[in-house]
Amino acid sequence: MKRLFAEWEKQEALLFALPHENTDWNRYLDDILHSYREFILAVSKFQKCFVLCADVKKAEALLKNTNNITLFEIQTNDTWIRDFGAIDVKNDDKVISYDFTFNAWGGKFDASLDNVVNKILYGSKKLQGELVSIPLVLEGGSIDSNGNGVMLTTKKCLLEEHRNPHLSYTQIDTKLKELFGLKKIIWLENGYLKGDDTDSHVDTLARFITPDTIAYTTCEDEKDEHFTELKNMEKELQSTDFNLLALPLPKPIFYDGHRLPATYANFVFVNGALIVPIYNDENDSIILNRLKSALPNHEIVGVDARIFIREHGSLHCATMNRYDRGHAK
Repeated sequence: MKRLFAEWEKQEALLFALPHENTDWNRYLDDILHSYREFILAVSKFQKCFVLCADVKKAEALLKNTNNITLFEIQTNDTWIRDFGAIDVKNDDKVISYDFTFNAWGGKFDASLDNVVNKILYGSKKLQGELVSIPLVLEGGSIDSNGNGVMLTTKKCLLEEHRNPHLSYTQIDTKLKELFGLKKIIWLENGYLKGDDTDSHVDTLARFITPDTIAYTTCEDEKDEHFTELKNMEKELQSTDFNLLALPLPKPIFYDGHRLPATYANFVFVNGALIVPIYNDENDSIILNRLKSALPNHEIVGVDARIFIREHGSLHCATMNRYDRGHAK
């Protein structure tokens, strides 16, 4: 019996992939590396961090005087490991890892290095466990699980023509249910963020925070271009049987004249805590307090994500969960 983990379940580690000179981060590399250091430090207080890097010596200098850090020297095209990292699944009494095809969000960028990262990590035994190759294009940020057989996703992403054009909606729905042992998939038709490269990944829009509660992005400004789409998404979620927690957008954030996809829904569960992107916005404290009320047994930690969103992702996009295999310490 297969089961897709909920992200709040016990983890062995959280995976990261550091920016480097040959990524799109190069023009503000110092800024983003500082942000990654602060993010990794926040996570390392709760659990292990497995950090992929292009140069171990540079990574050691960046992360000096930190605990719970393991470095793996490996080349990547980009840093959004949520979308190319292996996805763990419970298979009866063991954990297996799915290696889906990654084509950089429908062929938008080069993914030749990112698409082989899992094979290198598992083939070299840097990561222990069984890696199963799945001939399907799927990104980790495009799905979210309540751990009890229900998945959230979006039609804009999974049915986008450059991912799996040979498969119909019904075929993809059936395949995902088989792979992840699902009872139900909630396919959202509405919702997007300006500046998002992913064709509406659900991890920017709506996320499970408990088996029966979905936190979701809202827009309270009727003049904002997101208002109608997010209101229609809210109506879709209200038609489900789940409790709902609204996460209003921060005020618009721009860089180089372009609006960036700032969202509070791109949070990250770690053991005993929830790491939440914040933006030096008046909504930051409102969101943190709402999540604390909804998750009283978790420490709620805000991490500045304003540099992350310059390349159109945030904290959840920058990580991948590796779940406890029974031997984690």
